[in-house]
Amino acid sequence: MEVLLGKTLAELQEVALSVGLQKFAGKQLAEWLYVRRVRSFEEMTNISLKGREALKAHYTIGRHAPVKEAVSADGTRKYLFEVSHLPSPISNHPSCFVETVYIPEEDRATLCVSTQAGCKMGCKFCMTGTLGFHGNLSAAEILNQIFEIDAIASSLSPSERERGGVSNLVFMGEGEPMDNLDNVLRALEIMTAPYGCGWSPKRITVSTVGIPAMKRFLDESDCHIAVSMHNPFAVERAQIMPAEKMFSITEVVNLLKQYDFSHQRRISFEYICWAGQNDTMRHAKELLRLLKGLPCRINLIRFHAGVEDIKNERRFPASDEKQMEFLRDYLTEHGLTTTIRRSRGEDILAACGMLVNSLTV
Repeated sequence: MEVLLGKTLAELQEVALSVGLQKFAGKQLAEWLYVRRVRSFEEMTNISLKGREALKAHYTIGRHAPVKEAVSADGTRKYLFEVSHLPSPISNHPSCFVETVYIPEEDRATLCVSTQAGCKMGCKFCMTGTLGFHGNLSAAEILNQIFEIDAIASSLSPSERERGGVSNLVFMGEGEPMDNLDNVLRALEIMTAPYGCGWSPKRITVSTVGIPAMKRFLDESDCHIAVSMHNPFAVERAQIMPAEKMFSITEVVNLLKQYDFSHQRRISFEYICWAGQNDTMRHAKELLRLLKGLPCRINLIRFHAGVEDIKNERRFPASDEKQMEFLRDYLTEHGLTTTIRRSRGEDILAACGMLVNSLTV
């Protein structure tokens, strides 16, 4: 049966007509799905019983709870969702899985959303890349992560949370969002449209390693964009990020310079720091040259070594705090706003680059 979650207002109006309801019932469906976020047709009390039965005969809501949870010492929570339409790469499991991370802070609660099962970008330093690629998530599966965890977060006791519900979204979980752009844009429309959740796009950031599809995202969405850079030199970046060979960081930056980011929409560049490999003065000066004239910020990220990196004697040695502070201060003093991102959830493999579906093990 077809899933209602993830359908636009126009599509829900067509659904209403297809089961014998009036066109205006499409707006009622949108409110039940995206504002009240119901899990069953029985809850749709302003739709006739006959209409609800007709809907139930042909459609499902599309909501399902996470199957596992892990809680970090710092309050970060990681959830495992089943993706039933994708075959599992793991024996003894009938379905594929993805992980989603809830990060509470004093003034906000950020949800890190997955858009694909695994990832095909193959970044050498990322644990998620070791999963391989197993398929795109539908808009319904993307929205389900948001709605389910928002409901869980809102129900936590004050001692278990710093604030209620999800206030910000980052599409930085498993997968490359621009590689599943149709479903990502559909989910973003529903999150920001008046008929949907009505969120400001300024509460949402979408990440990319930088592929040509990002032009369409820039044209069709007002959400923030975060580019995974990690090295400003093309030759060095290509050694750790195969996507560089398809769409270079220079092309990425040149494309971004064609758009107006002087108002509320923001660009950030994610930059994991490795000792001697991308945290030197040479790299700092190239960052300044490459990004000159582009209003943006750099987020420096401490490297979280995965199991395989430890076994291989840390092919990617993490920069120490002192060197990261030097890089931050030097870049900021020269006009490029730079921050060091606080690491969260490392003890449950929930930090940057660590989503490897560990909860299925």
